[in-house]
Amino acid sequence: MSGLELENVIAGYRGRPVLHDVSLAIPARGSLTVVGPNGSGKSTLMKTVVGLLRPDKGRVLLEGEDITRLDPPERARRGLGYVPQEANVFRSMTVLENLKVAFEFTPPRSGAGLAARIDGVLELFPEIRPKLKTAAGHLSGGQRQMLAMAAALMPEPTVLALDEPSAGLSPKNAELLFAAIARIAAAGVTLLMIEQNTRLGLSVAARGLVLVAGQVKAEAPAEALLSDTLMQSLYLGGR
Repeated sequence: MSGLELENVIAGYRGRPVLHDVSLAIPARGSLTVVGPNGSGKSTLMKTVVGLLRPDKGRVLLEGEDITRLDPPERARRGLGYVPQEANVFRSMTVLENLKVAFEFTPPRSGAGLAARIDGVLELFPEIRPKLKTAAGHLSGGQRQMLAMAAALMPEPTVLALDEPSAGLSPKNAELLFAAIARIAAAGVTLLMIEQNTRLGLSVAARGLVLVAGQVKAEAPAEALLSDTLMQSLYLGGR
């Protein structure tokens, strides 16, 4: 069974399509990174997946269930986690308080207690364990992204959607963050990621999808896309 599917999705704004008949399927415990030039429709695809934009045609399925007409909170309750690019933590609250809010907003599907969930997510993000009493606004950019992901994982989602996780990060912080994303994938969470940094985005995914002008130009194992010099030069800005 696929963890997440899009079936022939057409979506856009004010009657103007941005996505044109887009389909994709990520198997349970699999990972897919969507890459492509600016303006290719990546943000529209993410909004459609998480419920911020309803498609004009097509379906979104989570573990085989049609969630196309469900709003974002209900999708979260069904097992879809989401980390937006910006405004993804409460900066005035501590790391621990952010995790507690995530736990209270969408309780874990397994019924696990708060302490167990905090321990579970901190195993994936040991960098923020010493920062539990620190206000999120005082963390580095990479640590804030880790906290946002940790909070999204508190309800034990089956699928985690990440929107441009490396945006605004230094190369060093981006490398540390993607090491953490690799740990999430290894833990068995199904991953969908939109990422401008082609090398980093594809390095942690099993498969990659190239989106151009709202259409799927290629889908292949991530390593194959990274080594495809023609694809890189045409659509991905070089290696």
